[in-house]
Formats: sequence, C-alpha cells, structure tokens
Amino acid sequence: MTKIKEVKNALGRMVPVEINGQAVVPYKGIGKHKPTGRKHAPRIYSCADYPADGDKRVKSLKDALIKCGLKDGMTISTHHHFRNGDLIANQIFDIAKEMGIKNLIWYPSASFPCHEHLVPYLEDGTIHHIEGSMNGPLGKFASLGKMKGVGVLRSHGGRYQSIQDGEVIIDIAVIAAPTADPFGNATGDRGPAACGLLGFALADSQYADRVVVVTDNIVPFPCIPWQIHGNYVDFVVEVDQVGIAEKIVSGTTEITKSPDRLLIAELTSKFCDEAGMVKDGFSYQAGAGGTALSIGIFFEEILRERNIKARFIRAGSNKYPVKMLEDGYVDYILDGQTFDLEGVRSMRENEGHVNTSPFTSYNYHGKGNFTTLVDIAILGATEVDLNFNANVVSHSDGYLLHGIGGWQNCLFSKCTILPIPLFRDRIPVIVDEVTTICGPGELIDVIVTERGIAINPLRKDLIKKMKGSKLPIKSIQELKEEAEKICGKPKKAETTDKVVAAIKWVDGTVIDVVRQVKI
Repeated sequence: MTKIKEVKNALGRMVPVEINGQAVVPYKGIGKHKPTGRKHAPRIYSCADYPADGDKRVKSLKDALIKCGLKDGMTISTHHHFRNGDLIANQIFDIAKEMGIKNLIWYPSASFPCHEHLVPYLEDGTIHHIEGSMNGPLGKFASLGKMKGVGVLRSHGGRYQSIQDGEVIIDIAVIAAPTADPFGNATGDRGPAACGLLGFALADSQYADRVVVVTDNIVPFPCIPWQIHGNYVDFVVEVDQVGIAEKIVSGTTEITKSPDRLLIAELTSKFCDEAGMVKDGFSYQAGAGGTALSIGIFFEEILRERNIKARFIRAGSNKYPVKMLEDGYVDYILDGQTFDLEGVRSMRENEGHVNTSPFTSYNYHGKGNFTTLVDIAILGATEVDLNFNANVVSHSDGYLLHGIGGWQNCLFSKCTILPIPLFRDRIPVIVDEVTTICGPGELIDVIVTERGIAINPLRKDLIKKMKGSKLPIKSIQELKEEAEKICGKPKKAETTDKVVAAIKWVDGTVIDVVRQVKI
C-alpha cells in the first residue's frame, strides 16, 4: 500500500495531503484559507414527479431507501438530536446489510454509545468509514486502526461548511423528526418524541440529493412550526417510534457537587466579573456539564443582585437557562441543541427561546459569524498545552473518544475560557504538547483550574485588567509544574504512523490527525 504524502501545517503538525482518495488542504492559520467558487447545489427536480395531493408517504424506511436509489459507496447522513436515544441510524444500516450494500460512508452530525450496534457493519464493509464525531465505542474502534477508511471529524459549523462547499456530497439524508406532515414539513419541538430543534439536519435537507423524513407523529398539512421544509423532502416514512426523547440528556445536566469543580466555577465567574465582562446586556455560551452549569448559576446570582439582565445565552438549552429566561434575567436563548425536556417545553412555549442551526451561528464560510458577538464562551478540554492549544477529541492515551461539537466555532467569541481541573484520574491536563490539536492557542484566552488562573499572554488587555486582583493568577507554566508535582509527568501516547482520523478546522483545512494506538 502506497504511503500518503504528509506535510507540516501552520501549527507544525504533520498531516496528509489526501484523505480517502480526496485532496485536502493543510491548516494555514486563522482566516488564512479563503474559499473560492460557489455553493454546492443538489440536482434540480420537477414537482410534476411528486404527488399532486402532497402526500409523500411510503410504507417503510426500506422502501424509501430503495426509491432513493441506495447503492454501494453512497454517503448517508443522519442527525444526532436524539443523542443516545437515536433509533433510526442503526435501522438504516440494518437495511443496507440486508440488501448487501457495501462501502457506505456514514455522515452523522455525531454518534453516541447507542451506535455501537454499527461496529459489525464497519468490520464487514457495509460501512467504509465515518465522517462525523465518533464518541465512545466507535472512536475506540477507529483508534485501533480497524476502520477501512479514515474518519473525518468536524465541528458543527464545519459540517455545515463542508456540505455547503461541496466538500461532502450527501446522496441520501435521513431526518428523524418528532412531528411531520405528509408533505415533509417537520419539527422537533412537539410530538411524543419531542427533542427540541432539528438544526443539525438543516444543511442535509437543503443540499442532499435525496431526503427522507422519518416520524412517529404525522399531523395534517401544515406542520407548524416547520423547522425542515417539505419542498426539500422526497419521501416521508411513519414508524412506531422515531426516538427516545428521555435520552436526549447529554452529559451532566445538574450543577456540580464536587468542591473542586464548584471552586473552578466560582473562580471563573469572579474572573469574568472582575474583568468587567458581566454587565447589563452581556452574552455568554455555556453547554451541559456540571461545571459549566454552575458558572451559569453564579452569573445569574450577579444579575439578580444588580437587577440587570443578559441579552442572550447561546445554548445547548436545559432547565437552568430556561429558568433565567422565564424569570426575566435574559432576553433570548439562542438554542443550538436541546439538552433536556425543560428545554423542549420552553422552545414550544417561550417566544424568546429561538431555535438556530449551524448556518445561523457557526458557518465560517458565511457573511459573518455570530459567535464573534458572544462576550464569554465557557468550554471544556481534555488537554491544554503551554501554547494554549487545546484538545477535545482524544485523551493522553491517544484514544479518540469524543466529538468536536460546536467547540471550535465558539473559540471566536470575545473571551474564550476553559474551566478545567488541573488533573483527571491523577493525569495532568496541562501538558507540554497536546495529543491532538483541535483549537489553536491564539483563540483560547483563559484557563481556570481549582489551583489557579492562567491568562494567555496575547491578551494583554485582560492581564492589565486583572493586575492587583486577589484571584490566584498564575502562568500556565506554573500550573503545569504544580500538576506534575502532584501527579508526575504524564507519559505520551504510543501510536503508529497510520492515520485513523483527521481533524478539520472550521474552514475545511486539516488542523491535525489521530494516529492508530499501539497495543
């Protein structure tokens, strides 16, 4: 087998010039890669070829896939709004296996442990490779070099960019929708399996060659509000159960009870306040996770004490920002995905709870990007290095176990803060060089740990504002040395030269790769 040529990108990482037979562009630096050409467009169809009565229903998912022309080598997309309660993606590949279809490319917006069901299909060649965030069992499978092709991981905005730009051509998009009408209009905010919004499936609906909506709740035309437009849809399939709504809960949706994590949350909120960022009309983003939720609670306390309000929370929504909205301490929740059933309820009931998509918020190849309007982004990381580069997809052992989500896109906020523990399981989080670079250090402004706060030297304005602060401001080198005194220096992951996955930056360039773990 001919070894693919590798080159050094702008961050000094060796990356291939070709992935799965397709030429790729190495990362050039922030804003250095300029797209050319026009947006991709699917084939033109005639409404004369669709039912005049608007009823696009077919009797089964298998029938829909056959009518879409399912064949070897196609790219099939799904979305992850049901997260670990997804039921449809597994069924698609059960059908493909039954039909003897091979070498499919699965293009999910993310995968979850429920998709371990697909491992045998990766082994037997039904699925050639996955282009999407691989969580848990699928990530481990890829890390061991077992996948036939190279995985490709993108941020939520990067996924939209890749579809829009024609980097990925979707042959068949299958959209699991909690409610739909026979014409294909669909929504996620109501129905027995309501999961919130369907924004991650928007690009799929607009650009895929064929689109199938699957639902367990058919309503008469029109399905209002429609998050997916029926004019993009070829077929509608009614099933007994489209997804398990209770399993949309992602990560921790309760505030942390850990003293160390609570301290990190408190230090983060105090830092933001002292730096002048928590003020009337400010905005922030914080996802699920005990520490992030706790920071939101501290922000809410400040707003209550001063009788001021935030303009918007950019969210994966859950009960905590919903309460802030309903109590009048924020004008809008701009929701990217819904993390619990309170978020689903709020989206139905509150005018200020707005569903968004990666196009409206994250697409780097658009005419502006509203993440630059967010004052504070609260994010996580598995590792951070002395140059503030951060990793969110792999661990120090080299295994690929997480997806990127919207993490890369949020780095463009006015202040990006990573509240992280100094060590996990006696392994330091701050290292000389991260295992996998997912985000360049120049976009990461502050690291907050239970033992101190490090400000990126590039943020001279923040350093000046925090001069004389009683908060434990330290250098990132000092934090690293403190962790190593407690835990020792971590051993680097042992990997082979084989590339098992590529990490795309928000502009479609390759920022780093994941290599096969030695066992």
